[in-house]
Amino acid sequence: MERDELECFLLLAEELHFGRTAEKMRLSRARVSQLVQRLERRVGAPLFIRTSRRVALTSLGRQLSADLAPHHRAIEDALSRAAATARGIDSVLHVGFANPLTGEIVMKATEALRISHPGLSVEICEVPLTDPYGMLRSGDFDVQLQEFPVSEGDLRGGPALLAEERVLVIGSAHPLAGRDSVSLEDLADVSLLTPAGDLPDYWLEYHVPARTPAGRPIARGPGVTNMQEALTLVAGGRGALLAPAHTATYYARPGVAYIPCTDAEPAGYGLVWRTGQRTGPVEAFARTAREVAREMVRGDPRTALPS
Repeated sequence: MERDELECFLLLAEELHFGRTAEKMRLSRARVSQLVQRLERRVGAPLFIRTSRRVALTSLGRQLSADLAPHHRAIEDALSRAAATARGIDSVLHVGFANPLTGEIVMKATEALRISHPGLSVEICEVPLTDPYGMLRSGDFDVQLQEFPVSEGDLRGGPALLAEERVLVIGSAHPLAGRDSVSLEDLADVSLLTPAGDLPDYWLEYHVPARTPAGRPIARGPGVTNMQEALTLVAGGRGALLAPAHTATYYARPGVAYIPCTDAEPAGYGLVWRTGQRTGPVEAFARTAREVAREMVRGDPRTALPS
């Protein structure tokens, strides 16, 4: 198997979308299709079911993905360790970030660690919206910075590093878009877009509550797999999002309004790692991320240190 076939297959198995796979690999969609077809000819059977509306793995595709993924990670880890050794680096820390704000914290902490811990290399990657713990559990990440709450028996979280207000992300044509603020009771008048995937009930209830505080039902809109897809649906009037306040800064776009939600519980952020795996590099990153978060709070009135 060629390496480009392997990487294309595993990424498409994760994304189940030819466009996003092509974008992440920096290839054309035609080239992605060509690589998949070449691998299917090599195997001798289809690995994906393709229709005009969806892409799905066949049972053989699921089997191959499960068999190949750990070996691919081992190859990538071996190459990272070899490159780190060549640069005089003692260890490599893989860090995940959940959204643009956490990504900024992770990047600033990484830059600070280049100076304070020159023997530590930090590799970063985004946490998939539809699988918030999968890459951490599989070992792709050593630690990740994400929105709380987290209630997983095999994972541990540190104290919250910072908190920020939440906003209702809604189409500009919606009547609520003209308001200065909204409350959780107003969510009964919208449909909340729902992240796709097999997500824990407590996670969904925090991000996509089923009822208002008074018990009124909140409709759930179409499933989404990433923020750009969600904002496209919001702008088209297909639903709304309850999101952290920083979304307005990083995702400003025509057709979308960001309205403060005055009584929503603030979004808290902290580090999460596998139980028993809080290593020295993780400790160093945690200390540095805490310092970065303190500095960021001083410059943004929408954020605060957690109480």
